[in-house]
Amino acid sequence: MTLLAPTLQSFFTMRLASQRNASPNTVASYRDAFRLLLSFVHEATGVAPAQLTLEELDATMVSRFLDHLESSRGVSTKTRNSRLAAVHSLYRFAAMQHPEHAALIQRVLAIPAKRAERPLIAYLTTQEIDALLAAPDIGTRLGRRDRALLAVAVRTGLRASELVGLRRRDVVFGTGAHVACTGKGRKTRTTPLAAGSAKTLRALMDEMGGDPHDPVFPGPKGRPLTRDALSRIVSRHATTASMTCPSMAQKKISPHVLRHTCAMELLIAGVDVAVIALWLGHESIRTTDIYQHADIALKERALARVSQNACAPTRYRASDPLLAFLEAL
Repeated sequence: MTLLAPTLQSFFTMRLASQRNASPNTVASYRDAFRLLLSFVHEATGVAPAQLTLEELDATMVSRFLDHLESSRGVSTKTRNSRLAAVHSLYRFAAMQHPEHAALIQRVLAIPAKRAERPLIAYLTTQEIDALLAAPDIGTRLGRRDRALLAVAVRTGLRASELVGLRRRDVVFGTGAHVACTGKGRKTRTTPLAAGSAKTLRALMDEMGGDPHDPVFPGPKGRPLTRDALSRIVSRHATTASMTCPSMAQKKISPHVLRHTCAMELLIAGVDVAVIALWLGHESIRTTDIYQHADIALKERALARVSQNACAPTRYRASDPLLAFLEAL
């Protein structure tokens, strides 16, 4: 093996596992990034991954790989930047291990992240929430599970991984009912349950039974739902709900849209943005600002507070024949 292979192995075993104690999700993301990169370079050069050198993974090759991700694999700018972040992390580690390659490493580290458009977030209105929660067939056991799952998702704003990771021991009923979860960045937080959601969830858990370590929302074999299964459940019931609430047909509804919906419900109710950030488990309050941009009613209320000066409408009239000609085009 060449210099690259032991460096990459040390990066995962020493830097990520030992020094940073990276989460399994981070390790999996970085692993996928380097599998894609090594496969791309192998196809481009014909060199086996174990025989690749740092010189063959220079800034030009890494840039070609990023272009390939967008043009051939159709990934988003966000995913492209995520892959680049993994490469940058490896090369920062390599800079300490192999200073003789400092010039090559610095050129790779100089590759910038790509700026991306930030569209307004999608969320459900009150009518759409009601239609979605009414979609599951509560005459079946899976229907009752799905209704409780959707209610908890909309009212707590938990991430998809947090929802499928909930265990029976994480749910507390009675006074101060809440769910506890460990979210992104290994931050543990508790999220209160509204009375209606708590009642629905308690009925489901009493029906399902099980040990404290069992999942709150089990799959057909009693195992935790996967994130893909959760996405399919939400999509299926959204399609059903769109038959009674046509506006839902225009939206691509995912578990993350339900998280956005919870945040918007809190914002519309007048909850402070700092509290919403704590509720959702955001690292920074700036992350929560996206919900203020999406709330047109909030902007309309701000506009209503501003005095509007009367201003008669006017129309531009060219004073020169040539300008008049151009204006008429």
